[in-house]
Amino acid sequence: MSPTMVAIIGIVVMLLIMFLRLPVGFAMALAGFLGMAYFISPQAAFHILATDIWGQFSSYGLSVIPLFIFMGYICFNSGISVRLYDTAYKWVGQVRGGIAMATIVADEFFAAICGSNTATAATMGTVALPQMKKYGYDPVLSTSTVATGGTLGVVIPPSVVLIVIGLQTEQSIAKLFFGGIFPGIILGTLFLITIYILCRWKPNLGPAGAKTSLKEKIVAFPGVLEVLILFALVLGGLYAGWFTPTEAGAAGAFGAIIIALARRELTWQRFTKSILDTLQTSCMVVVLVTGAVIFGRFLTATRLPFFLADWASALPLPPVGILAIVLFIYLIGGCLMDALGFLVVTIPIFFPLLIVLGYDPIWTGIILMMVTTTGAITPPVGVNVFVVKGLVPDIPLETIFKGVSYYLAACIVSLVILVAFPQVALFLPSLMK
Repeated sequence: MSPTMVAIIGIVVMLLIMFLRLPVGFAMALAGFLGMAYFISPQAAFHILATDIWGQFSSYGLSVIPLFIFMGYICFNSGISVRLYDTAYKWVGQVRGGIAMATIVADEFFAAICGSNTATAATMGTVALPQMKKYGYDPVLSTSTVATGGTLGVVIPPSVVLIVIGLQTEQSIAKLFFGGIFPGIILGTLFLITIYILCRWKPNLGPAGAKTSLKEKIVAFPGVLEVLILFALVLGGLYAGWFTPTEAGAAGAFGAIIIALARRELTWQRFTKSILDTLQTSCMVVVLVTGAVIFGRFLTATRLPFFLADWASALPLPPVGILAIVLFIYLIGGCLMDALGFLVVTIPIFFPLLIVLGYDPIWTGIILMMVTTTGAITPPVGVNVFVVKGLVPDIPLETIFKGVSYYLAACIVSLVILVAFPQVALFLPSLMK
């Protein structure tokens, strides 16, 4: 049997294992192990399994994941999100669709200290959904805004997805973080434009909220200062070269604890809950990365990535045409399985392919991250939609997905902008030392 056929069978076996509801990370590890055992030898498979698991779980670089996740959960459990939303509401809530816009604005700021799309959606949903219901917002707009706005959690740095991409592709996590700033701002702006257009088209979707005075706006502004301080501490330290990414995560988590203690809002119960939530999320991500490394070793042994690169380079298509095909595959894949899981499965296949085509590795990481975020809201497994459904059990899933469909155009436009103008993602990384 040819190496390429062995690789294809390995991918099919992995998908079958996933459909049996085994977690994605374990499915990749098992399929990679079985593939190596068949393609090379059982002894080599056991050796690679042992060394890769030990190498990943003992890796210093992986410590960056729990630190940034911990920072986000401390901020979530200490009330920072409530003050953020209150500030955003007082500044833009009085216009038509303004409370939905305030939710997106608050998402942008909270994403700067969170790094998780589900945590961002859950946080903003808890705060924003009761407010939008109070002012008569249609559930189609309110629920979809919370689900879609949560995707900003993995675009604006620090981002768990960018950390995973950096670890898998051996790219600078700091440069990936800076590369995500402008794309995140553009995506958030497109979401705001979408809300404005929807509420002009159908005014009943989002009535205007209560008016606030200039004095109230100014008084509320300190609600964003805590986030700005943490954002400046983390990214400023990275840019200046004071911190490695792991040290930046530690500094951000420590800063979040200090702020929460200073405001006397971090109880022992909230602190322990933050630790438990961090452990749960971090273990999931680390197992995904480890499984992806084992499966990636198998694919590399079969030389499937190199075969695909040679095949793609011989196609009568320009590189942008092949890129469009890859992005389409990611959009479809995000509809069929967990977006982060699909990302770690496919990076060993598509990342080398795009690099061979001449695309910058940092830009490639950013665009893969952008298309992955879309998978968090696409049916049938859009994880953010299910997070929102858990917050409002009385609203049907189809209602949330219907509203999300309005935002998909903004996601696609952001990808087009990033492809047409690569410097959107590369300008800030190019300034780093």
